[in-house]
Amino acid sequence: MHLDEFDFNLPQELIAQDPLEDRAGSRLLVLDKETGEVEHRMFRDILSFLHPGDCLVINDTKVIPARLMGNKVGTEAGIEVLLLKRRENDVWETLVKPGKKARVGAEISFGGGLLTGKVIGVEEEGNRLIQFSYEGIFEEILDQLGQMPLPPYITHELKDKNRYQTVYAKHEGSAAAPTAGLHFTTELLEQIERAGVLIAHVTLHVGLGTFRPVKVDNILEHHMHSEFYRIEPEEADKINAAKAGGGKVIAVGTTSCRTLESAADESGLLKSGSGWTDIFIYPGYRFKILDALITNFHLPKSTLIMLVSALAGRENVLHAYEEAVQEKYRFFSFGDAMLVV
Repeated sequence: MHLDEFDFNLPQELIAQDPLEDRAGSRLLVLDKETGEVEHRMFRDILSFLHPGDCLVINDTKVIPARLMGNKVGTEAGIEVLLLKRRENDVWETLVKPGKKARVGAEISFGGGLLTGKVIGVEEEGNRLIQFSYEGIFEEILDQLGQMPLPPYITHELKDKNRYQTVYAKHEGSAAAPTAGLHFTTELLEQIERAGVLIAHVTLHVGLGTFRPVKVDNILEHHMHSEFYRIEPEEADKINAAKAGGGKVIAVGTTSCRTLESAADESGLLKSGSGWTDIFIYPGYRFKILDALITNFHLPKSTLIMLVSALAGRENVLHAYEEAVQEKYRFFSFGDAMLVV
């Protein structure tokens, strides 16, 4: 399967730079995965597609202010560090720019010495292992010094950093937001529950895979980075009960989808627990538990558009994207939404 098969033409001006004032005021493109038919709605209309006994699955991870701007001790050269994955003993796997200034042994100072980091290793992909030193509580220092790690295609400054969090964000650990969830308001979620739809929480901390382009022509050679997930027993019970009762399981976002498919057995039973997943879903994949997906519009040639294509068919998805471009939908993290049913 060739990378070019997942390409499409996207005008630069359709990349959303700012979130809408009203979270649920986005547009919603509804794609029927069987027929390929497309319908244009507003995100609030999501209620029309959810029914009593269905289960909506949301990822309650919380984005940490993971971008740190520091200076190399000794030369004062500017260095940018993006926290990706927490290891033990205050060690983090990080992306560092420029990497050549961060060789093993290099020390970096942040916030005038409030936080310091020492490069103690280099991973095979070039990511640096940095051990941090500080006094006090790391999360509080990070909150003080860190910036929200917005994707590189967003060039505007985010005025309110809570707009890069879902309203239900709870467990800190992500380097990027599960952006399909940004469309939900507390009121909309309450309406969904009142309509008899179960809402189940899972946690997947979004990591490096979000930032990595596919660099191989044959997509089967692409390797996903592993990300940590957790599913509590009572949440697994909700999802299994919906499935057993004939309800649909609707994932909010590709991260929720990947969590479900990683933790389900071949019979479609979801198991609680935690672990690391590097699942890569592309056309030909047989879904074990997922029935429908709420997602944003993704980058050309990305693993995310491959996942959506696995559910709805590549030709259906690319046709829907073509229509979204014609209708001037807003794309990517702060953009409009798509429902695959």
